[in-house]
This record gives sequence, C-alpha cells and structure tokens, in this order.
Amino acid sequence: MSAIPHLELSGVSLRYDEVRALEKVNLKVPVGDIVALIGANGAGKSSTLRAITGLCKVVEGEVHLNGQVINSTSVQEPAHKLVGQGVAMVPEGRHVFPYMSIKDNLLMGAYTRRDHAAIAHDLDAVCERFPRLKERFHQQGSSLSGGEQQMVAIGRALMAKPKLLLLDEPSLGIAPQIIRLIARSLVEINRNDGITIVLVEQNCRMALALSSYAYVLETGRIALEGPSKGLIDNERIKSLYLGG
Repeated sequence: MSAIPHLELSGVSLRYDEVRALEKVNLKVPVGDIVALIGANGAGKSSTLRAITGLCKVVEGEVHLNGQVINSTSVQEPAHKLVGQGVAMVPEGRHVFPYMSIKDNLLMGAYTRRDHAAIAHDLDAVCERFPRLKERFHQQGSSLSGGEQQMVAIGRALMAKPKLLLLDEPSLGIAPQIIRLIARSLVEINRNDGITIVLVEQNCRMALALSSYAYVLETGRIALEGPSKGLIDNERIKSLYLGG
C-alpha cells in the first residue's frame, strides 16, 4: 500500500458567506480503503465533498490528492479536471438525465474517454453488476424508480474509470432491499475493482458496516474518528446515530 494517502484534508475550513461550514477538518483516505463520513443533516458532510472536488474554494488548509494540492487558498483545481485524475462523484439526489436513455446516461460518464472498445466492455460490466439497467437499457431515466436511478448514477461514475469514488448519501430515499444491493455493489467495487471509496452517509449502520475507518462530523468539525468496527460499539455513536 502506498505511504501517501489517496486523499488527505489538512486543516480545511470552508465558508458560505459568513457561515463556517467546515472548521479545521483533518482526514485521510488510504489507497484501496472505504472511508465513511457520517453525521446528522447539516453537519458538513456534503461541504467536505465540495472542498474535495473544488466546487467550493477553501478558506484555510489544503486538500491533497495523491500528495498534490488540489484545493487551498491559492490553488483550486477545477472539478472537471479531477475526472482526468481518476476522481468520480455520485451526487446526492442522483441527478439522472431524465429524457436520455439508460444507455446514454451511462455513456455520459465516459465522455472524457476515447478508448471505444474499453468503453463498450465497461458498459457491459456495469449492466452485469446492475442487471435491472440492462432490462431497461433504452428507457428514459425519468421512468426509473429512485433505486434504479441510483444504480444509473453509480454506473455512470464507474464509466469514468475512477480510482477514487465519492458517494454522497447513496441510500437516501431508497427502498431497503435496494440499499442492500447497492451496499454489496460498493464492497465489490472496492475489493474487485480496487477503487478507493469515500462514503458520505446519514445511514450510519450501513456506512460503518461497509467501511474500514470512519469520521464523525458535528457542526463542521471532526468530533470522533476511528476504525469503523470500534465506532459501532461506541456508546456516543449508539445514542446519537444508531438508536442505542
């Protein structure tokens, strides 16, 4: 395993006008791991992803990708350029193109690629991972259920051939049986494809079950961190997030 974390935030603060969304956040994502970021609504989870992807410029600290600064007070790598560096994101709310077919939605993830034979192979692999998408291949995105749209969003991100996959609330508004399917798929994506994953979730049970390490955000700060198995048994986590 590389000594350099795949992703690292060092003292990152982020502000929306006068409101501080993040306050000196430090986190590391080792190569090949699944790292979870959990917390209540408004804790700063999505803001952390905006800092990572350059959608918001940080006011303090640095974001490093493979040891290189991609967001700081003096550097802001454009979000679209990060795709070429192996970063893909599945946004909250899925954002499937409603009037495009499932096939074309998936192919949008490969818009920066020119390796046509490999694109066709990866399209088949996505459909093998999510058979429902193959069954509805030529239907419009708007005709799918929320769970099926989430499969499209994940598949679209995979078509970019990422090395780092960022997921923002993938279980939000999804039926329990589909959540289990998506959870299994994320484990396979990590183990079989070797893709590092940052999983942002309010579903703390799912996030802690899938990840090896987790950070707990409260009002823009890291309140707690540690190996996920240990956090599952943590009394504070149980009382706040797991209904214990």
